Amino acid sequence: MELKLINVQGQDAGSLAVNETVFGREYNESLVHQVVNAFLANARTGNRKQLTRAEVSHSTKKPWRQKGTGRARSGTTSSPVWRSGGRAFPNTPEENFSQKVNRKMYRAGMAAILSKLVADGRLIVANELNIDTPKTKSFVTALNNMSLANETVLVVVDELSENVYYASRNLPTVLVLEAHQIDPYSLLRCNKIVFTQKAIERVQEQWAC
Repeated sequence: MELKLINVQGQDAGSLAVNETVFGREYNESLVHQVVNAFLANARTGNRKQLTRAEVSHSTKKPWRQKGTGRARSGTTSSPVWRSGGRAFPNTPEENFSQKVNRKMYRAGMAAILSKLVADGRLIVANELNIDTPKTKSFVTALNNMSLANETVLVVVDELSENVYYASRNLPTVLVLEAHQIDPYSLLRCNKIVFTQKAIERVQEQWAC
């Protein structure tokens, strides 16, 4: 299987042979859904705190006597059934939202996503991404040459250089990652994905099943 190569001027630069197990795999929607959900859940941290019945401010006095009032018996105002009472099963910052996905499933899911990007024409391979100066204008010019203006773009490089980092960090619609940092959510949320040739080779080594 071959992918078309272009340069930063947007001109044809030949083709690149890639592994079909990574870029020519059949799309499995249910697997991709599970992988993305697990990734987002594993990135989540507990940030909610609710009070237990021991932590709420309350009196230890029995609200009314046990018998003879006609009302349901009650021992304390901190009971979860009372207004302003404690929660029976409160949320805590130590809550664990993680989901387990087998390594083989995750690799297959990533390969399915990459294959879908190729099939939909959303994946672009540049032979290299050299920016001479750390200027945003230089990076925007390169994107315009590759017909990526007004697109949300994920740029994947083998090794992030200072010029590329400084030139791209002020662009709200551009995300730059190294090849080992890519994740299923970032790949799916961007309209176009730009890989450098070296990044593609590294991704093949990492995600080949």
